[in-house]
Amino acid sequence: MNIEPRMRGFICTTSHPTGCAQSVKNQIEYIKSKGAINGPKKVLVIGASTGFGLASRITSAFGSDAATIGVFFEKPPFAGKPGSPGWYNSAAIENEASKAGLYAKSINGDAFSNEIKKQTLDLIKADLGQVDLVIYSLASPVRLHPVTGVLHRSVLKPIGDTYTNKTVDFHTGVVTEISIAACQGDDIANTVAVMGGEDWFMWIEALKAENLLAPGVKTVAYSYIGPTLTEAVYRKGTIGRAKDHLEATAFSISDSLKTIDGQAFVSVNKALVTQASSAIPVIPLYISLLYKIMKEEGIHEGCIEQIQRLYQDRLYIGEPIPTDEKGRIRIDDWEMRDDVQEKVAALWQQATTETLPEIGDLPGYKQDFLNLFGFGFDGVDYKADADEMVAIPSIA
Repeated sequence: MNIEPRMRGFICTTSHPTGCAQSVKNQIEYIKSKGAINGPKKVLVIGASTGFGLASRITSAFGSDAATIGVFFEKPPFAGKPGSPGWYNSAAIENEASKAGLYAKSINGDAFSNEIKKQTLDLIKADLGQVDLVIYSLASPVRLHPVTGVLHRSVLKPIGDTYTNKTVDFHTGVVTEISIAACQGDDIANTVAVMGGEDWFMWIEALKAENLLAPGVKTVAYSYIGPTLTEAVYRKGTIGRAKDHLEATAFSISDSLKTIDGQAFVSVNKALVTQASSAIPVIPLYISLLYKIMKEEGIHEGCIEQIQRLYQDRLYIGEPIPTDEKGRIRIDDWEMRDDVQEKVAALWQQATTETLPEIGDLPGYKQDFLNLFGFGFDGVDYKADADEMVAIPSIA
């Protein structure tokens, strides 16, 4: 079938299998170009199909020749209906790993559930014995709690007062003002239940109980802080409370792993175009301004560049891992440079529908957004029919 991007709000309802495969190949080539990393050898990535999780799986496999197991919840294709981009990404990484003689298997299902945890543990027992790195990169809006049976839904809301600021429709380039009402009732608790650290802790405890964590194991979860501009709706809002919980959980996990000399970290990453960030008002405008500045400064990074630097310059340097005063790894350091943030703040004041084409990088934002779904890659003939019925080898 011929597959074209179809937009509905901040999501694309189609994905291109060949384009997704090209995206994975491009990321693999980048990792190979940067040289070998003396890193992990047996890796579990929870949330492995897109964004930072996908980049972590690629970096582990093609930077350190690691065996990888990826857990994700993606829609398979049906005749005449493409699967989700994460499905095609995962098929591509398994195919490329096979060509390179690397172990790569996948599990598709709800990572919050006890069933998927058990399935994953059983696979590790059977095939790998133990893992020496666990990446936790889930980005789900809902969680069915495996113990209580309660369905929790996260919300993106400020705490205390209504938040009003600029935003942009990245499809049209129209800059408007948006107001977001403050959270109410159980909004904070529900958001923490979905996006906090409880499930990460459950995963590590389940792995530890079955002796599936190698001595010296590392586990890393991903977080974001961001600038003063967005803190009312992000870091000081409901999501920020969840991130606080996630970061506190790292210390609890590290305490639990002391007996096997293991460590848990939260890596604070850069603002990037993801399906999740595109849904957050204000963030697309901030990212378009940030991209303009960071590209001009020669310090722009995407997911794969961020994670390669995390592994090469932070996690696997043969000495204690550098962290900030709260024990977090910071690979948002270039984004948060004073000079960069001062320039963003100045441009923010100038940002209108008329000025944004000059002062921002909305084309770069749109390009990255299309890339998420396998569109817009050089070397892909988008006019040709694509076979939507791509299987993930270890799942087929």
